[in-house]
Amino acid sequence: MRKTLRRWHLWLGWLVGVPLLLWTLSGLAMVLKPIEEVRGEHLRIEQPQALPAGNPAALAIPLAPASPERRRVTAMQWGRAVTTLARADGTLERYDAATGAPLDPVDEAEARRIVAKGIRGGASVTSARLFPDGKAPLDFRRPGAAWQLALADGTHVYVGRDSGEIEAVRTRWWRIYDFFWGLHIMDLQTREDSHNPWLVTFAAFSLITVLVALVLLPLSTGRKR
Repeated sequence: MRKTLRRWHLWLGWLVGVPLLLWTLSGLAMVLKPIEEVRGEHLRIEQPQALPAGNPAALAIPLAPASPERRRVTAMQWGRAVTTLARADGTLERYDAATGAPLDPVDEAEARRIVAKGIRGGASVTSARLFPDGKAPLDFRRPGAAWQLALADGTHVYVGRDSGEIEAVRTRWWRIYDFFWGLHIMDLQTREDSHNPWLVTFAAFSLITVLVALVLLPLSTGRKR
């Protein structure tokens, strides 16, 4: 029995050795920096959130378009009170909360102003590109059309075309972190499926390897004595 277990432990060790090394390496890489720094939260400039006194929070905004209203929020947005309507079909509409006038989707010039006002170093934009809904690069992975503004330090800032908000900040380290996360869950394509067959299979083999080692330990110790 001891000889059989050792043989199984040897072959299982060869089988799971590489995944165990990758899990340990990727785990180490993901904890090298605080998660707040990885997410770029230290780059965000806090904006005043209090609405002006007397500013109406509900206006005569159309309530019955092709898609009914699901949610309405009035908040300060880059120095202006804005009412955002979320429709049942997932679309967003913005209105000036003071006048009720509809606001146009964010263009490149406005996206640059938003980043300059909301991100430290946001004035150093090297390129701007609009990605339509469903066509965003791998480091965004959110629904809705968004502007990608690349900064001089390699940070990517995503501004929602319809929301007018900074949807995501992707530093260089975030992209490294994201790669190692995909490696950790063995899904480098989407980096979201933590229930894929590769991960489940190798995790099961690793568990069996450890259990066999725990059984072998007292057997080997007793034999030595």
